[in-house]
Amino acid sequence: MLNFSFLRSALWLLMVVSAVGAVQAQDTPSLSPVVVTATRSERAIDESTVPIEVVAREELDLTHARTLKQALENVPGLQLREVHGKSGFELSLQGLSADQVLVLIDGLPISASTGSTVDLSQYLLTQVERVEVVKGASSAQYGSAAMGGVVNVITRRMQPGWGGTVAVDAGSYGRQNDSGRSASANSRHARFDLAGGASTWRLGLSGDVLDDAGFGLHPAEWVRQGDASKRIQLAARGEWLPRTGMRFWAEAGRYTEADVQRYAYFVPPHYVPQRKTEDITRHRAVLGGDWRLDSSVRLQVKAVSERYDSASQAYSDAVGVGQRRSVQQTDHVTTQIELPAWGPQLWMLGTDWHRETLNQTRNGTSELGLRGRVQRSSREVFVQNNILWSDRWEVLLGMRGQHDSDFGGHAAPKVSVRGNVFEQGDWKGVLRASIGMGYRVPNLKERHYLFDHSALGYVVVGNPLLQPESSTSLQWGGTLSLGRTWSLDVNAFHNRIKHMIQTDLANATTVNGVTAYTYANVARARTAGIESSLRWRATPALQWQLGYTRTATRDLVQGGELTRRPRDMVRLGVDWKAQPGTTVALRARYQSDELVSAASGARSPAWSALDLSLNHEMGDGLTLFIGANNLFDRQRDFASPSDFGPIAGRFVYIGAKWAFGPSNH
Repeated sequence: MLNFSFLRSALWLLMVVSAVGAVQAQDTPSLSPVVVTATRSERAIDESTVPIEVVAREELDLTHARTLKQALENVPGLQLREVHGKSGFELSLQGLSADQVLVLIDGLPISASTGSTVDLSQYLLTQVERVEVVKGASSAQYGSAAMGGVVNVITRRMQPGWGGTVAVDAGSYGRQNDSGRSASANSRHARFDLAGGASTWRLGLSGDVLDDAGFGLHPAEWVRQGDASKRIQLAARGEWLPRTGMRFWAEAGRYTEADVQRYAYFVPPHYVPQRKTEDITRHRAVLGGDWRLDSSVRLQVKAVSERYDSASQAYSDAVGVGQRRSVQQTDHVTTQIELPAWGPQLWMLGTDWHRETLNQTRNGTSELGLRGRVQRSSREVFVQNNILWSDRWEVLLGMRGQHDSDFGGHAAPKVSVRGNVFEQGDWKGVLRASIGMGYRVPNLKERHYLFDHSALGYVVVGNPLLQPESSTSLQWGGTLSLGRTWSLDVNAFHNRIKHMIQTDLANATTVNGVTAYTYANVARARTAGIESSLRWRATPALQWQLGYTRTATRDLVQGGELTRRPRDMVRLGVDWKAQPGTTVALRARYQSDELVSAASGARSPAWSALDLSLNHEMGDGLTLFIGANNLFDRQRDFASPSDFGPIAGRFVYIGAKWAFGPSNH
């Protein structure tokens, strides 16, 4: 049961502090209406009370990002790594794992490819306006799985009139192309979107196709280091705006993916060719409404229903050896109401209802125990108060209570403070600090899954006795800026995690040569560090951005650092308008070595990569572009199991984009 006495006490404290704020507050400054994720409401990004990064549409166009993974790889402090056993990538930040970071599309969840981790390669960017990343525990705003942070993809709003975009590009991995021909178009990409309408109704249609034949160090051989994949994403959207301040919308989308992996197992005295195919389908339907009433009350209601279906087939020397099918269903409804300003206070109340089911079989036999199908649901309420304490100081108080069908009650508070401590001419100094609690309910696979790899000598068994993970997150830092010339952001973080879920190696058992592992709440950990970002507009034609993140982690049970967490990460971006209509963009990434195995002390070596692109506007909405990713061809040593550097080597591409219509999409 939810601890209502604790929740009542916390809400009482929140209201007392709010009342004191009402007495002490002076003037209420105006807020710039820029949508950000940090507070679930419209705020200017430079007035956010917590650290937030935004990947704007301009950045996506300059770097020609095709997937959400590519959109995020240049954000300071983010670590992208491949999903184990799949053709995709997941996200880690501030030393927390990918299943502790919540990924949303317009504030609504997207299905995870493995039950807890979202594959960032499975979302294409045709409709995306920007991507927002909030760092640190955000469970007070977004609930379970947001204990490390939130990634929120914001799609474009449709405008009156008609406009759209058509873009095509093709690229090559050079001598590693699957065809063996360096000049062939090994990867092909095309997308379109058309949107518009009248003042009271609008319609939109978009499509995206990404077809990659894969690559290999030696294309003539069977083994392929880069998987072949074909991804197709289609979406239709309609909006009705009956009057000013009222909007309703509906959206339907379909995503399909076909992957092929080719590898080999050594069975003395030969290597035996292996192949795995996976076919994925995701159907997504969204409904929503937004009312702005005359009394300054704003009400939002949004709902999503998504079905994620994955079917895989394994082959050994062309003989089928196993079929696996996983079907996930996610249903989510969220409501929130923003109340009229009460003096200097802005209150928000909301509810969330969430349900998910999982059905998974291998060769027709359930991998989820005797039940065959598992389900969980939750009901949640949250309250938030933004107090403009004075003309310089602002306090944001938040609290969420959740009742889970399997785990009962949980409460998560958060307090954030922001102060304009220095302002003189174009100089401005801002301080930020926040402390919040995060939590994550064990996913259905961790509790019920049977991952049977007996042929390889192991099985992984779910543990229905798992308890939720929890964390305490402390963030503090600030920004110093000089107008639009330059700004320096610094944020220190300290996260402490309890009941961390991981595979319990200490209690593994071996029967007839097959080792059985299970999940357990065996770990406590601490992550801490500092994030910094310097933006400099050197001239109207030249802009720089440099980001550096230092992370220290510690396993508080076993001692030592946590695996797969690099100590140092650097991101560099340079944009140069060489002449009117021509822009050169450079993006560089560096990642230090990282611990791979605590037992052996093996480390993955440091690596760096550089991307370069050139965009030239021809006029009448036509843009030509050319680029090279991983220009210096830094690629991991595939013979070393401890090297987790870049998988793909140099990738060269060329393309064109045509934008038309009044909104010039």
